[in-house]
Amino acid sequence: MNNIASGPDMYFKKRIAYTSKGERFLFDVGHTIFSSFQIDDGTDLLLRTIASEAPLKILDLGCGCGVIGIVLARRFPNAQVTLVDKDLLAVRYARHNCMLNDAPSTQVLGSIGLESAPEESYDLIVSNIPAKIGDAAIEYEFILAPFYRLAPGGDFWFVVVSGLNHLIPKVGTRNQLRLKEIKKRSGHTVYHICKPLEASVADIT
Repeated sequence: MNNIASGPDMYFKKRIAYTSKGERFLFDVGHTIFSSFQIDDGTDLLLRTIASEAPLKILDLGCGCGVIGIVLARRFPNAQVTLVDKDLLAVRYARHNCMLNDAPSTQVLGSIGLESAPEESYDLIVSNIPAKIGDAAIEYEFILAPFYRLAPGGDFWFVVVSGLNHLIPKVGTRNQLRLKEIKKRSGHTVYHICKPLEASVADIT
């Protein structure tokens, strides 16, 4: 890494300021990283909507430059936050932004889906689900796999572009998930899944 004030590397594009619940953040972004002009509207909507009570283990799936995971790390300073992304440049910037924002107890890993994420349960999983990876990848890599990694009583909050609203409810119905549509705004929709406390949840096939 180079001097934090000037960005981490030659791919640096700009620094974006963002405020969440009265806290100010700065995010450096590189060319080709998702939402490199401003904080994505879906990310902002998700962060305004998430409701969780003091999670101790948080996973940000498809973290990009780290906005969601870093904001939650500051919001829940006692939590261990894991951020994963398949794009290694995004991983580099997320690590840089963790330092830039003094985000406690974070680790950033390169991972296709949850393939290289720590094999443990999470109290809170969050994702701004990518829209162009195909329906099967969305269903299995970004909805069912995270659901399996939730601790009993854990929460999965995710946002999608509204063009995926034809898919998400069907995924919930056929897999018997406690899926709820929570909020819509600016072409995005936030959904929530709570994993039952009971061990007798239906098997997902």
